[in-house]
Amino acid sequence: MGHLDHAAYGWLTPVLSYAMASIGAALGLRCTVRALAATGASRRNWLLTAASAIGTGIWTMHFVAMLGFHVTGTEIRYHVPLTILSLLVAVLVVGAGVFAVGYGRNRGRALVLGGLTTGLGVASMHYLGMAALRLHGQVTYRPLTVGLSVAIAVIAATAALWAALNIKSPVAVAGASLVMGAAVSSMHYTGMAAVAVRVAPSDAALSGATAMQFIFPLAVGLGSYLFITAAFVALSPTADERAASASARNLGDAALPAR
Repeated sequence: MGHLDHAAYGWLTPVLSYAMASIGAALGLRCTVRALAATGASRRNWLLTAASAIGTGIWTMHFVAMLGFHVTGTEIRYHVPLTILSLLVAVLVVGAGVFAVGYGRNRGRALVLGGLTTGLGVASMHYLGMAALRLHGQVTYRPLTVGLSVAIAVIAATAALWAALNIKSPVAVAGASLVMGAAVSSMHYTGMAAVAVRVAPSDAALSGATAMQFIFPLAVGLGSYLFITAAFVALSPTADERAASASARNLGDAALPAR
């Protein structure tokens, strides 16, 4: 068995990955709150932004954490198409969850369906990302720990969607996003605790890209997207602010003398 190191750079990758998960969750929750206060195309657009923010945050969390994953006795590379597929899965399944909540008439049923769909999707993203690993050896999993990681993913997703439905204030959303970030990180490291690697030393070249060639640049790009989206959401007026602005304009027009 190869020795697995899940934090080869110390606390850097766990802390940074937690931060990315929390930022993605905060953005997604704020966008979902905006969506529930909107109608028509505006609601759809806010939900799409929420899905991309949460999905991107979760994916970035996973692969930033994977930058610290090392196995003694073998190099590690990543199959590029599978890695990209895992990103698409993360965004699509989170989208299914937030749209279920955003448009569901029965909020309780939508919450259960959305949480289950999103949680299973997040777990699928994680294990697709693990399937993209290329190393000299065989990767196996402990089934009970895998099941626990999936359960954590479903609970975390359901809690996040519940927060989107019930938490409105920015301070409460910030607190919920920190909890969500911790839950997603817990799911990741629980899933990694299920991993065992039987190394088979070889001089053959591994296919795929190294983490620094592919994962790191993509994670930086997606992290930049999250920060740009955060600025956009912060600068966009809320429904209450738009209503107050419209009311002020109407009062101003009413105060003008008739011609």
